[in-house]
Amino acid sequence: MAEKMDGMSMDLEQANMAKLRSVFPECFAEGKLDMDKLLALCGRYTENDLEKYRFEWHGKSECLRLAQKRSTGTLRPCPEESVDWEHTKNLYIEGDNLEVLKLLQTAYYRKVKMIYIDPPYNTGNDFVYADDFADPISRYKEITQQTTKSNPETMGRYHTNWLNMMYPRLRLAANLLRDDGVIFISIDDNEVDNLKKLCNEVFGEENFIAQLIWERAFSPKNDAKYVSTSHDYVLMYAKALDSFSIGKLERTEEVNSRYKNPDNDPRGPWASGDLTAKTYSAAYDYGIVTPSGKEYFPTNGRSWNTSKENMQNLISDNRIWFGENGDNTPRYKRFLSELEGGMVATSIMHYKDVGHSQEGRQELKKLFDDKGYFDGPKPVRLLRRLLTLANTNKDDIILDFFSGSATTAHAVMQLNAEDGGSRQFIMVQLPEVCDEKSEAYKAGYKNICEIGKERIRRAGAKIMHNAQCTIHNEKDAQLTLDNHCELSIMNYELDTGFRVFKLDSSNLKTWDGTPVSEEDYQLVLDRMNDMIDSVKNDRSNMDVVYEIMLKMGVPLTYSVMPLDFDGVKAYSIGEDGLLIVCLDEGITTEAVEQMADCTPAKIILAESCFADISAMRNAHYVLQNRGIELKLI
Repeated sequence: MAEKMDGMSMDLEQANMAKLRSVFPECFAEGKLDMDKLLALCGRYTENDLEKYRFEWHGKSECLRLAQKRSTGTLRPCPEESVDWEHTKNLYIEGDNLEVLKLLQTAYYRKVKMIYIDPPYNTGNDFVYADDFADPISRYKEITQQTTKSNPETMGRYHTNWLNMMYPRLRLAANLLRDDGVIFISIDDNEVDNLKKLCNEVFGEENFIAQLIWERAFSPKNDAKYVSTSHDYVLMYAKALDSFSIGKLERTEEVNSRYKNPDNDPRGPWASGDLTAKTYSAAYDYGIVTPSGKEYFPTNGRSWNTSKENMQNLISDNRIWFGENGDNTPRYKRFLSELEGGMVATSIMHYKDVGHSQEGRQELKKLFDDKGYFDGPKPVRLLRRLLTLANTNKDDIILDFFSGSATTAHAVMQLNAEDGGSRQFIMVQLPEVCDEKSEAYKAGYKNICEIGKERIRRAGAKIMHNAQCTIHNEKDAQLTLDNHCELSIMNYELDTGFRVFKLDSSNLKTWDGTPVSEEDYQLVLDRMNDMIDSVKNDRSNMDVVYEIMLKMGVPLTYSVMPLDFDGVKAYSIGEDGLLIVCLDEGITTEAVEQMADCTPAKIILAESCFADISAMRNAHYVLQNRGIELKLI
């Protein structure tokens, strides 16, 4: 019989157990995992000593269960709020990022190249999610009707609340990263220590790359109580360090100007570098005689970084510099002409290179007619730097699940316009209600998502305008938002559109198991009759189609094409007809045979929509003989 869809997200617990069983089958007995045996096979034997080094807090175990609990939600399509729905590969998702991350697991598992998030810093005044283990979808609907909640230190669980918010989200995010993927997380002094411990556990200490310092302020605050803080941090972790290759920065004229040619070397300008190594080696501890006859040895505790024989070869090749007088400490000559690629990044990101917080604020204001609708947006140049370090390439997916003002989307589109890439973004944001006294609310923006979507529309239009001016050399051309979509089609390679989806409960009905009295037969009968049609009354076919795509592991950017089979309307998913979904009534054997002629991998049919019982039975036989999987809803 065909498998019946249950409207649930990916079962992460079962997926993890299946992985373990495939690698360690001997650790399972009667369907249960023997932890002591698993630890022994990994060279870790059970200890009675409870004093182990670990990062613990109240609620951690519940957070782990919450991360792995399957979601009953779905993402409903909103073409009316989207830009270039038919062609775009970008996504904007409104909803609680915990539930959204669960829903993305099947379709985007290990497909994301880069994640950037700018979560609440836990300053006491910013928002901290209060997750509900029992009913997250109901909790989400409550949150969307409330104003922002603060997390003051007086609550008693100041750090705990923040950790309970971050832990399950980071665990789910890690599943989405490719092996060569990387995550960046903005943070300040309030939680940087806890965040690093958290990331060490989720991503592995061995995958830590850097704690980048962003110089976010260009002038001190004279009203600071103790020290004027001029920086934030960006933690950088690889999914698997051995698989990750960091991107290099573009060389600048300023950097290249440091290379000189005082000895008129025919190989061109060069810069000198240290010849010693930190790790001492007796074989590399020898004297080097300068042209003037002076002998140099490495400083105490160090040695030269190459053998005596190779050093003589370098000297003969004029690759060792002894100063203009030939009697200085020897240094290695690095030629500008021999440098490959760009520059290695440093851990400090100066505002002159990546922008400061004021620049981010001004960028947003320029897009919104000089109105400040959002506090603390990151500058586009900062995200550009991170996109470079992540070594993103054509068609890579970039995820931001605390998207705020959508700077990440802006930076992705801008970089694509500059290098001809087709990187795709996925933005996720909780529709936090704007304060009624704020400029944003007075201007008609009821929540943060409305600001973020409008920012992408305006930034996309501006980027498209600049691209068109470059193509046609029309510097004085004018562009309005009204002709954005038209231009997008003209310059199809540059994707500045996005599909909007919104978190909601599943489109599929679930049985109401609330106990009833033995006398209340009518209520039971009503419930049974209601389940004849598995789809909720207020949901459209397209709602159901995209839920099927999501839970069958099909990206939400795939095409959906309506087709007709023997008078029955169906939908073909993907350019190659990967799936066919039919929710129309009156499905006949002939219709199923016509669907099978399209040779999809799977066909999904509504169980209640067959013309008769014979058509349902025949559908099983027809598709089984064709080698096509059948699923029912």
